[in-house]
Amino acid sequence: MKTRVLAAVALLPLLFVCIFFLPKICTAIVFGLAGAIAAYELLMATGHVKHPRLVLYAAISAFAMSIWSWSGQNQGWFSLLVVAVFAAYFGEMMANHVKLTFDKIAMCLVAALIVPYLLTSLVRILSMRLGRYYIIVPFLMAFLPDTGAYFAGRAFGKHKLAPVISPKKTIEGVIGGAVSSVLGMLLYAVIMGVAFDMQVNYLYAVIFGLASAAGSVFGDLCFSVIKRQTGIKDYGNLIPGHGGILDRFDSMMVVGPLAEALLILIPLAVK
Repeated sequence: MKTRVLAAVALLPLLFVCIFFLPKICTAIVFGLAGAIAAYELLMATGHVKHPRLVLYAAISAFAMSIWSWSGQNQGWFSLLVVAVFAAYFGEMMANHVKLTFDKIAMCLVAALIVPYLLTSLVRILSMRLGRYYIIVPFLMAFLPDTGAYFAGRAFGKHKLAPVISPKKTIEGVIGGAVSSVLGMLLYAVIMGVAFDMQVNYLYAVIFGLASAAGSVFGDLCFSVIKRQTGIKDYGNLIPGHGGILDRFDSMMVVGPLAEALLILIPLAVK
């Protein structure tokens, strides 16, 4: 527990500086590297793919996805990336179809395209017109339900939510997480309105809070069930006390793109 806290204390300021003070291209590079590591973790830690070239393709694709997210999200470049990754993997399968079965190639495509796209939603949010104000939203959407669920679960938790996949999660904890998410998003909406002179929509803040409670739990369970099926405790050991990138950002994989979609469809604030 002490190692976990010390690692968080050390990394949170670095993450804060990266997002709020460095040029956006630097943030894209950092998240590109994080996405490459996440792709490596998924393919290597689960034992599904140990072919060096397949892992390399996924890492390159993850980094390219982050740069694309920063550069304006031109659909043409995205389509070229998808085609290139698809061709690379299926070319490898055709060249070695005895050992490289379709299930392994499918896992590679998840690691190379889906996981990086979900993670780099943070870069796309930062690239929005009000990105410096909006970027805190996905972090609140991930942090608030997790914190609320922890304390509510310890105080009132009796009914297990998913005892096999995640034994510590309770229904009472999820409810507590939803309440803390709604209250936290309402508070941030007030701050945006008062401190930054924005027009905020408090109904939208409630929607963000409820969506974050569901998305955070779902994202956590998604990557937990993979660990249960493959028999691993953590995806990696990059972050002491936390595991790997996928262990720390599992809920963000759902909450990030969910926040991106909501901010586009129902902007929390305008200026």
